[in-house]
Amino acid sequence: MTQESTELQFDTLVSLCKRRGFVFPSSEIYGGIGGFWDYGPLGVEMKNNIKREWWRAMVQERDDVVGIDASIIMNPRVWEASGHVAVFTDPMVDCKNCKHRFRADHLDSDVCPDCGAKGQFTEARPFNLMFKTYVGPVEESANEVYLRPETAQAMFTNFENVVTSMRRKLPFGIAQIGRSFRNEITPGNFIFRDREFEQMEMEYFCKPGTDEALYAGWIQERLNWHLSLGVREENLRVRPHDKKELSHYSKGTSDIEYHFGALGWSELEGIANRTDYDLKQHAEFSGKSLTYFDEEANEHIVPYVIEPALGVDRTFLVLLYDGYREEEVRGEKRVYLKLDPAVAPIKVAVLPLSRNEKLTPLARDVHARLRPHFMTQFDDAQSIGRRYRRQDEIGTPLCVTVDFDSLDDNAVTIRERDSMEQSRVRIEELVDALREKLQPN
Repeated sequence: MTQESTELQFDTLVSLCKRRGFVFPSSEIYGGIGGFWDYGPLGVEMKNNIKREWWRAMVQERDDVVGIDASIIMNPRVWEASGHVAVFTDPMVDCKNCKHRFRADHLDSDVCPDCGAKGQFTEARPFNLMFKTYVGPVEESANEVYLRPETAQAMFTNFENVVTSMRRKLPFGIAQIGRSFRNEITPGNFIFRDREFEQMEMEYFCKPGTDEALYAGWIQERLNWHLSLGVREENLRVRPHDKKELSHYSKGTSDIEYHFGALGWSELEGIANRTDYDLKQHAEFSGKSLTYFDEEANEHIVPYVIEPALGVDRTFLVLLYDGYREEEVRGEKRVYLKLDPAVAPIKVAVLPLSRNEKLTPLARDVHARLRPHFMTQFDDAQSIGRRYRRQDEIGTPLCVTVDFDSLDDNAVTIRERDSMEQSRVRIEELVDALREKLQPN
């Protein structure tokens, strides 16, 4: 029976990620550090694939969006203008008994989840989530700066640079992928809530009055992107924020949420109508005009902004969680990751039937032929069945088996991950055959 609806425990996923080289605890040999993770050989490939697919959809395939890569540390006035210095806080409480700290809005009762003490929490107080550091040799308040808590602000501070250098006309967008840092009080649920993470954000500038239609359009477009990567439709929903939830800058915000089994619905991506708040704030604090000259109306306007914002790490987690499958095959459990080929870390594995000295040269030659075209892996350790299972468990869509018949007919067997169906292909036709099978349906 395939595990479609039965509950997948996070511990199972964490174990798979460490065992197979997706994600490791950061600094593990020193006991680790909460909210920080290292991506292993397979994890970094999958993360790069996710970013590549987002960039392809958001920038490459569009003619109205350009990209930037901005500095992580910015002038601290940026964060005063954006409101992060004043309001980027979470309510924090301490347990008087065990001294552990928690986000007050994450507690379900007045009982400490760590030690069980009842009614021992301090009064909630605001805790700013930005990491501070210093620029220059002297650690004094005049040299304080922040690690950015989001990538968005650089798109606003570079608005005029992009308009001028790229001759952009409204509507247009500025996209960026980069690391952000938030000093979360209680990071958790594996890589769902980290203190260091990567974001994929885009600011879409438009004329006031066109913003509501564009906001609705971007919600649907972003939902379609997640579906295109194979996330099951029943596990996704769009939840509009009610008025009391809205950020101070937002005219409207909707979350694309994913259903993590017993953990329930959690935010995957946010799409916000930020109005003209950001450009006006930065114009006021910097003294620079951040307007757009509308040739049709013959006037300078401050554009409105629609922002789709997505975490790379959360997307990574959702794809693993949603793609995890268990089934029984001939009395044995088979675990496989049903990953879209576009994001799978390894596209093709080359497996000689055995380590027989007659097979190895041909198998190595086949591997060499494929490497320029696909991210591949060569595996000749243990039985062919065990190797199939290893590749299934890391989500490899296709395996190529070189057997003793290959020495005579110059052909190999392609085995597909999901169906386990096999087909015979001549080696000179192999690259084209694999490419066709890896194409989206």
